[in-house]
Amino acid sequence: MTKRSTAYGEYSDRSQIGGPGDAFSAEKLLEPFGVYSPRTEYRRTGEDARTGPRQSESLLVTSTFPLSGDSAHNQAMGHWVGDNSSVILTLTKQYDFNLGAFTESSLWRSVDYGSTYIKLNNKVGSTLACLYVCPTNKRKIMMLSDPELENSVLISSDEGASFEKHPINFYMDGLLFHPTQEDWLLASSPDNKVYSTMDFGRKWQLVSENVTPGRFFWAQTGLDREADVVHMETHIAKGRAQYVTCRAQRCTESNRQYLFPGHIDQHSLVVQDNYVFVQVTKSGQASYFVSYMRESFKQIQLPKYCLPKDMHIISTDKKQVFAAVQEWNQNYTYSLYISDSPGVYFTLSLENLRTRREPGGNLLVDMYKVEGINGIFLANKLVDHEVKTFITYNKGQTWALLQAPNTDVAGNSLHCILPFCSLHLHLDMPVNPYLPGRIFSKDSAPGIIVATGNIGTELSSTNLGMFITSDAGNSWRQIFEEELGVWFLDNGGALVAVSLVATVPIRHIWISLDEGKTWDRHSFSLVPLFLDGALMQPENHIITFTGHLSRISEWQLIKIDYKAIFSRRCMDGDYQTWNLHNKGEPCVMGEKQTFMKRRPGNRCMLTQDYSRVISSEPCICRAYDFECDYGYERQADGKCSPAFWFDPNTVPRSCSTSQNYLNSTGYRKVLSNNCKEGGKDVYSPRKQRCSPRPPRGLRLTTSHGDLTANLGSNVTFLVHLDDGNPLWTYMQLDFGDGITVMYNLSRRGDGIKHSYRAPGIFRVTAHAENSQGYDSSSMFLHITSPVERVYLSAPIVAIRKKEVNLTAVVWPVHQRTLTFFWWFENSSESLITLGGSIAYTFQKEGMNRVIVQVSSGCNILQDTKVIIVKEFFNSLLLSFSPTLDEHNPDIPEWKEDVGRVVRTAVSQVSGFPEEQLLVSLFPGVPTTAELFILPETPLSEHGKGNEEDLVSISDILINALNQGLIQFELKPDTQIIVYITQLTSAPLVDSNPIHSSSAMLMLLSVAFVGLVAFFIFKFKRKIPWIHVQAEENQEKEPERIGTVRQNNTMSNMKHSEFPSEKELTEKELEARTRGRCPFQQYMPSKPAKYGIKTWVACNAQSSNAWKMQVYTGKPTGGGPEKNQGMRFEGS
Repeated sequence: MTKRSTAYGEYSDRSQIGGPGDAFSAEKLLEPFGVYSPRTEYRRTGEDARTGPRQSESLLVTSTFPLSGDSAHNQAMGHWVGDNSSVILTLTKQYDFNLGAFTESSLWRSVDYGSTYIKLNNKVGSTLACLYVCPTNKRKIMMLSDPELENSVLISSDEGASFEKHPINFYMDGLLFHPTQEDWLLASSPDNKVYSTMDFGRKWQLVSENVTPGRFFWAQTGLDREADVVHMETHIAKGRAQYVTCRAQRCTESNRQYLFPGHIDQHSLVVQDNYVFVQVTKSGQASYFVSYMRESFKQIQLPKYCLPKDMHIISTDKKQVFAAVQEWNQNYTYSLYISDSPGVYFTLSLENLRTRREPGGNLLVDMYKVEGINGIFLANKLVDHEVKTFITYNKGQTWALLQAPNTDVAGNSLHCILPFCSLHLHLDMPVNPYLPGRIFSKDSAPGIIVATGNIGTELSSTNLGMFITSDAGNSWRQIFEEELGVWFLDNGGALVAVSLVATVPIRHIWISLDEGKTWDRHSFSLVPLFLDGALMQPENHIITFTGHLSRISEWQLIKIDYKAIFSRRCMDGDYQTWNLHNKGEPCVMGEKQTFMKRRPGNRCMLTQDYSRVISSEPCICRAYDFECDYGYERQADGKCSPAFWFDPNTVPRSCSTSQNYLNSTGYRKVLSNNCKEGGKDVYSPRKQRCSPRPPRGLRLTTSHGDLTANLGSNVTFLVHLDDGNPLWTYMQLDFGDGITVMYNLSRRGDGIKHSYRAPGIFRVTAHAENSQGYDSSSMFLHITSPVERVYLSAPIVAIRKKEVNLTAVVWPVHQRTLTFFWWFENSSESLITLGGSIAYTFQKEGMNRVIVQVSSGCNILQDTKVIIVKEFFNSLLLSFSPTLDEHNPDIPEWKEDVGRVVRTAVSQVSGFPEEQLLVSLFPGVPTTAELFILPETPLSEHGKGNEEDLVSISDILINALNQGLIQFELKPDTQIIVYITQLTSAPLVDSNPIHSSSAMLMLLSVAFVGLVAFFIFKFKRKIPWIHVQAEENQEKEPERIGTVRQNNTMSNMKHSEFPSEKELTEKELEARTRGRCPFQQYMPSKPAKYGIKTWVACNAQSSNAWKMQVYTGKPTGGGPEKNQGMRFEGS
């Protein structure tokens, strides 16, 4: 939608955005322009063909001026400067297509209407790239230097007589003049920045960065509060943008306003007349919004099942929007929709408009607005695979084919009968602004339309001719048998025609003073000229042709003064009246209009201020003056009936009890139609009483339309009610996190904002209720926090066909808002889980890569582990010298490096290959590891020998570890010894024969309390009943522990059930603790000199623990304790 289309064939004003090489810069190329037909033969009108051309050679005053030294220049642009001035500025340039840059330029100035020119290169002193004339004060000129050589602007306030040069610190590629303030300009740069100047280019200030190219606009007088407001579209990321307004010289973040509540699609902002348009795409479906008179945005309402794929604004003239909409079932055509005055409700006007795309992507719609008369449009429509031209006299309410002329140019009768045969016109606008389009009309010449076309069943690109109408399209005449360029002269009172065949030079023009009925041929040059373009100055009756005598010659500027073709100024008797009509119907757009024209053939000069419309009388309103209202469709009998999806009894939301509202009868008056009501009125809306009604059609959305939001951000909830009185309806909004608000629906149109303090999925419920009933709506909102880290906890070795548990741990902790994607064994298909754990069984031996991705909103992280799968393996638990703990940063890279060093040390001492050894360090401190001993590959037939080999290898490694033979150097003077972690026999604490013969106590000296505290601290994220959120960088990577399951084979035994005292044994384990503890023990003979003792009584056969007691030290004031293990005896 909001991509601006070339509307009604109007060429954009030169004050609009443009730059070097851009059509807006009014720049022309030497390469052939206006090549519309390959014909080289010129054919005159029917009268000329029969009687010969009418020569008026002496009536034109011409002069030729060559631009010497510019023969290599292949581009030129020219401007009349000043108001009713005699000054012309012409800029010629040489553009090197290989270098992609300008290499030379020349600036020429004429002060005698183009008779002679002076070269101003010495005054300018720069290679120029572009020339602009201020549209509100044509005495002011701005030129841009070539930025490859010098980055500056040259400005003049005296029609180019003198220039000031001012350097700029950016490369300018576009310029936009203010509509009323002559010194205010906006400029764009290729790096998407916009700058402003308030002194006609002397000083520039940055307005904004990240501005979408071409999407910045000046304020509109009478609409914006300040004249220096700038409307911009600033892009952010992933095709999204924002609509921003600010003051041109005060555009800081604090001074910006974001008038649309949410993001918009990139390249969608259009600010045009009274309207602002934006587009928002969600889930592949585009929605369009409009702001009228700078009020709040409303969603554009197209017919329900239009389902638009694309929408372009064609026109916003006369407080009405014309839009080209590509519906869901259209591929190459668009449909024309017209709106009500606020631009909200659209109805269908014409289906299957012919469209095409420019190389830059701009959509061109084959539709043309006839100038000078309100409500007349021409359009090309695809009908049964044929393009036909239609005309409307009531602004699109009804359309009809064009009646072809009765005779051709030679006067021969044409048997062209509607609807089988009609006149078809090309509605193209010119690419070159110095050449006319293929259709032309003018405000000062109402009723006259000149166009290129053909007669037949469809529009064609062959057998073209020139056609003219003098009565606004009711009747047409053919004036030439081939395509020519036609301009209006003398304020629309005369026509001039020129051949535009680029390969054929010309030296004649044809002028008509009787609306194309007769044409006089005039010679303007002794030598034929290859025409490149023309400048018209209607006020001074001057034409300037630009061209070449040959393709290698200098530029030739030919001045043509045609005042001599008029004998005097027109008097009252030189005019006649003409009544506008539509096929004999005098009421057009609700009124009878009478126009004044010069009598054909009178060679008098029109005055600029003569009145074209001399009378206007309103007509009584009829069906012809109304179009179908929104929700209604026109039937075959011409009546408007409700569409199947529309309820004509819908009451406006603003209607409250005891009030009245206007209910549509299915018709709405065509905008700018001036008919008056009279007699029985069956078309105007009818007054009806507002009745109480319950809320219906309650919808709950967020302002952005998203179902997810970041933690801590403000979420704006919008509530829409299809039916029900908002003044008497109260809304309750439950955010799902324990907070509920209540408000009146009519008072919070901007929505309700809420911020969530925890991630999760929240059910948000809206409940609307009034005295007549209630309605409710719910949505589930995902509040996410970006995942900072993910760690895949998995064993490095697994047994084939045995289930393995894998866990993906994320930081920070999330609740129910993550999605996990798992890839196993080179599979391209992923397994998806909502939890971070999964059990998997590997089917093949070898190295298997496991990839896990964690998705949280738009944030995705992944981790990878390689798991070696074997039929069997052995493993040993390892511990290290305490010194290693002091150097343990507890990060994966450090653990991998230490594991690799340990594996090498084990291999060197034992002689076993490293390929059969793997070492994996556990997270946390004290530093521990697991040594995996893998079987050889390939295995023997039954594999038994390999299992026995692994047992033998394990015994050898245990022996080496117990002897402290496996060591590695952590750093100079720091040697680390690797130990085996296991239960070892030790002598009884008390060897009293009474106790040694009666019972055996198993006494375990372990750091139990320290171990429990360590596990809680390190594994609190894995214990479901402990919820602690650790600060970043204060806690190392959490360790992973296996799931603890109940063992049904383990018996619950009491101490009395122990079979005999001989089945009790004593073992002693060392366990370390670090930190402050009042009952920490000093054990100098142990590897860990500090620890906490715990006494445990166990069954020597089943290993079942019966009783445990922490040793907290000797009693206060007591002596050394003995026989500590006997405290379990008999208790």
